[in-house]
Amino acid sequence: MDRFVIEGGVPLRGRITVSGAKNAALPAMAAALLSSEPLHLTNVPRVRDIFTMKDLLQHMGVAAEPADLQPDGELKLCAERIVRPEAPYRMVRTMRASVLTLGPLLARTGEARVSLPGGCAIGARPIDIHLKGLEKLGAQFTVEHGYVNAQTKGLRGARIRLDKITVTGTENILMAACLAEGETLLENAAREPEVTDLARLLRSMGAQIEGDGTSTLRVRGVTKLHGTTHRIIPDRIEAATFILAGAITGGELEVSNCDCEHLHAVLRQLEAAGLTVTKKERGCVVVARPERLRPADLTTKEYPGFPTDMQAQYMALMTQAEGTTRITESIFENRFLHVPELVRMGAAITVEGRQAVVRGRTPLSGAGVIASDLRASASLVLAGLAAEGETTIDRVYHLDRGYEGFEGKLRAVGARIRRAAA
Repeated sequence: MDRFVIEGGVPLRGRITVSGAKNAALPAMAAALLSSEPLHLTNVPRVRDIFTMKDLLQHMGVAAEPADLQPDGELKLCAERIVRPEAPYRMVRTMRASVLTLGPLLARTGEARVSLPGGCAIGARPIDIHLKGLEKLGAQFTVEHGYVNAQTKGLRGARIRLDKITVTGTENILMAACLAEGETLLENAAREPEVTDLARLLRSMGAQIEGDGTSTLRVRGVTKLHGTTHRIIPDRIEAATFILAGAITGGELEVSNCDCEHLHAVLRQLEAAGLTVTKKERGCVVVARPERLRPADLTTKEYPGFPTDMQAQYMALMTQAEGTTRITESIFENRFLHVPELVRMGAAITVEGRQAVVRGRTPLSGAGVIASDLRASASLVLAGLAAEGETTIDRVYHLDRGYEGFEGKLRAVGARIRRAAA
């Protein structure tokens, strides 16, 4: 397993270009199962989860070109025939997004066998909401030996109100409803940009969807979807991570190819902490850190609130604020695994249930730390960039799941970071 070695203390300056959004590309790839015609995706990020999903779709019989993703992010998928409507555990044990194949497989073939999903150890993320929604559309399930076995004699539209806002649950039910007979009304739906991007893709394939960007989606089922070309939106979490990297190092960093509207909650939070954030043409943002960074309390919420995927990175930044910051995690119950590692680097953080109390400003010093999940990895990199001395971060394979060329992009703006064999 690889590790990162970081020599901190260098302000980042220059421009970083953001890649396509992993969390938009994964459901878009699953949507290829809904049609027998080719789906041409562009701006697909070259990250581990994408390669895992590509292998999974090929296992099902989907043709994929090119054989290996190119730097331009083009990927052509064609599910002319689905020969194996299954997602085996051996292929998806590290990736939660595999569950996104459940709805499309049911809609297209009437059956599916999907392993219960894996992924980061940030708390329970049950798929019961997915199953309840799909059941209302006419699916039947059994869960045994770690697999969801599903079948249907035909999906029919229904009124579905999600018990809890869930992004992947919304996406799964939305894709299935596109080929269901009649109309589906999906209430308490997720509003994330990635959901809106999926709806836009599905519409270009012939689906009849209204209400994307709101909490109520209306879908009129069609008998067939066709192929299309679709460009994946920029990764708002990657963009925000780099913005905070510039801030924590006291640099001035321009982050290009990002949509500022998708970053509204993050930018507002940074402004509350005293950072200068300037929106520029083509969705660029420039960040400058003040001499004194103010503490600014935070509670993670579903979009359009502050994303849980930025909580760990923001915590790293707040170790450098002049005062006490309270960070409340309302989405996942086990998303403070990065705290002990930040403490090893000199941070003063205590956890009380779902709230972390960060007392700053504390000087950070390089140390050996271990990444526990994707976003925790990013927070430790940010801390390492600001720390005095050398930091080594083990298990960076977590970070490879969601960030394309992470260390290379940072090196290009002055970071002293390298990858080494553990």
